[in-house]
Amino acid sequence: MNLAKLEKILQKEPKFRYRQIQKAIYGDLVENWSQITTLPKNLREKLEKEISLKVSGKIFKGKNKEVVKALLDWEDGAQIETVLMRYSDGRNTVCVSSQVGCALGCRFCATGKLGFKRDLSVQEILSQVLFFARFLNKENARVTNVVFMGMGEPFLNYNQVWEAIKKLNSPDFFNIGARRISVSTVGITEGIRKMAGENEEVNLAISLHAPNNKLRGELIPVNKKYPLEKILEAVDYYIDQTNRKVMFEYLLIKDFNDSPQGAKELVRLMKKKLYMVNLIPYNPTGVYESTEADKIKRFRKILEQEGVNVTQRFSLGQDITAACGQLVARK
Repeated sequence: MNLAKLEKILQKEPKFRYRQIQKAIYGDLVENWSQITTLPKNLREKLEKEISLKVSGKIFKGKNKEVVKALLDWEDGAQIETVLMRYSDGRNTVCVSSQVGCALGCRFCATGKLGFKRDLSVQEILSQVLFFARFLNKENARVTNVVFMGMGEPFLNYNQVWEAIKKLNSPDFFNIGARRISVSTVGITEGIRKMAGENEEVNLAISLHAPNNKLRGELIPVNKKYPLEKILEAVDYYIDQTNRKVMFEYLLIKDFNDSPQGAKELVRLMKKKLYMVNLIPYNPTGVYESTEADKIKRFRKILEQEGVNVTQRFSLGQDITAACGQLVARK
């Protein structure tokens, strides 16, 4: 939906029209203008002709019904991916993209192979959530959580991402609680410090993936600009300002970062009160392999024995290439 065009069409309409339309689209989840019966017929017909409410995309479902992936198309021919994860506790989490492609070139990530195309607009970010909100509405369910862990680096599109977060949180849009929204960064310290001043209880996650700069530099080229010491200094500043817990995501990659020695190194970095490590089995993208289950268990045990706050995410969606960038890379 082109919001600028919508505002132009509504210039001569009463001011409450915009609120009516927002509620219909984001609250009632209508999919065409004819459903908004609170609008005059002539206005509905004009809007139907000039502004599409369709979010164009293709759904991919695998054997695991809890995970659904969508490949969305934009007017300029760009494509992005978004994923819905449904959990047994009732959470319906949408993983959204913030950019078309990514400039950082992380070697474990399929999106990194695509290069950077452009930033996503606020509306394009919201459309990903709207796509799955409509999908879930047919099952009498709703989106409960949103994570910025899809294609792109959120803090390299900071202003658009933060404006989208405010709308996700707003009662006039999706009304998703701030604590149910998470932003994951590879460690862009300027963004971490800026987020510390936003006065919103949005969750911060750091893509760590290695216990030292040598290994991390092999996976994440931008580690040269943002080494671990600089990232942890920014995280500590964030915690001082917000008193909020920070999650450190750690992909376990076979014979690369999954050794007992690696776990002990990680302990030295992560043994802080408001640090939490989330262990994630690697979803293969053709470069590395995932660590075996028994090694993951051993790695986790070392962290737990040393008092590190640790959780484990279970790998989902391999049969629908649910790692970010995999569907676009096949095109």
